[in-house]
Amino acid sequence: MKIQILGTGCPKCKKLAENAEAAAKELDVDYELEKVTDINKILSFGIMITPGIAIDGIVKATGKLCTVEEIKVMLK
Repeated sequence: MKIQILGTGCPKCKKLAENAEAAAKELDVDYELEKVTDINKILSFGIMITPGIAIDGIVKATGKLCTVEEIKVMLK
């Protein structure tokens, strides 16, 4: 499973990455975490507000800091 954090590296983006990693570990899923910081790549996902999170290339949330519990639901 590929988890992509879409953002330029702001504090919310970093926290979202931490939350995603914690969620994946709690669920014991095999994952790869990628931080997408290039603005053109972020825009190619069709999002205009960061941070965003994509699971296997599909955007699941944008413009908010998702909790560990919210991300666990996305990963199931």
